[in-house]
Amino acid sequence: MDKRFAIFDMDGTLVDSMPFWQNLAEEYLHSKGIAKVAPAILEQIKPMTMTQSAALFVREYELSGTPETIAAEMNRNVEEHYKQDVPLKPGAQQYLQKLRKNGVRMCVASATAEPLMQACLARLDVLECFDFLLSCEEVGAGKTQPDVYHAAAKKLGAVPEEIAVYEDAYYAGKTAKNAGYHLVAVYDGCAGDCWNEMRQLADEVICSWEEGEFI
Repeated sequence: MDKRFAIFDMDGTLVDSMPFWQNLAEEYLHSKGIAKVAPAILEQIKPMTMTQSAALFVREYELSGTPETIAAEMNRNVEEHYKQDVPLKPGAQQYLQKLRKNGVRMCVASATAEPLMQACLARLDVLECFDFLLSCEEVGAGKTQPDVYHAAAKKLGAVPEEIAVYEDAYYAGKTAKNAGYHLVAVYDGCAGDCWNEMRQLADEVICSWEEGEFI
């Protein structure tokens, strides 16, 4: 594909933040006195926005507060990691800079709240590579639906067939692919259990930003 437009996922694709997110729900619920969190709940929240996850916690565990206030508390729990120690994946900066030099217009579409995206990507010196950041929270739907990709495409002034979408998660990649986007699968160890399916689905595969391995 002769790339002119690109939509990047952030967590697990550009930055190595998934270990922080994997522990977030359990840490938060433990802090509310819930000793054991059902594995099915942790699996269920993977494609959800923070507010959707919080709404599930309210229903399942009868937490006090609204989904919005609980989501805000959870965001505060991870905010310091984004500001201080979530790392960029090796080689990602060089890849982004090359695309930018070639005139590719880029944005980030993520389930993470926009202020956290901004804080993290600014600290890692890649924020200037992107035209804008778009959160699933703003759109009102997670990546099991194509809304965030379509909203990003509209802001880019392009149609799905012109846009490369970079994702590490199979469910998100499947959504983008089914909506007509050029899917670039990016390997992340935390999503490794679905990597074979992701490779088969994708139009392009990146095993490592650093090594520039393309399949």
